[in-house]
Amino acid sequence: MAKKSTPSGTPALVALDRARVTHTVHAYEHDPSTEVGYGLEAAAAIGVPPAQVFKTLLALADGRLTVGVVPVDGRLDLKALARAVGAKKAEMADPAAAERATGYVVGGISPLGQKQRLRTVVDESALDHAIVYVSAGRRGLDVGLAPADLVALTDATTAALSRD
Repeated sequence: MAKKSTPSGTPALVALDRARVTHTVHAYEHDPSTEVGYGLEAAAAIGVPPAQVFKTLLALADGRLTVGVVPVDGRLDLKALARAVGAKKAEMADPAAAERATGYVVGGISPLGQKQRLRTVVDESALDHAIVYVSAGRRGLDVGLAPADLVALTDATTAALSRD
């Protein structure tokens, strides 16, 4: 039997389908020349406030790859991430290491369906929304889901991670 191939069949979407999680998929034309950043571009393209769209960032917390999920209009507070995972310090991970560990390219890294199961912390502001949007595993593709489902599927903890 032939394997079903769909353009949106990223590992993130496969993980959502397997878990039978209700979600919506939002494709848009990614503009490689944009200067606003992937996340703000996504928010504008899908028509939702930036505070509701979350970016996936990888850091090294005491040398261990860790995922921080924060609103696209904020920045990851590395000290807060370190505290949230009981580490002494955290620093941004090398983009190539992030791509190898997750199986996604920078700008399309999803917290869902990663190649390796990494410690994940979702900014607690996600819980203020009925639906949050994260990358669905490639540039120009986002997925909307309940924040509780995001936390459950990634086995995440929540903490105040974002700063302006």
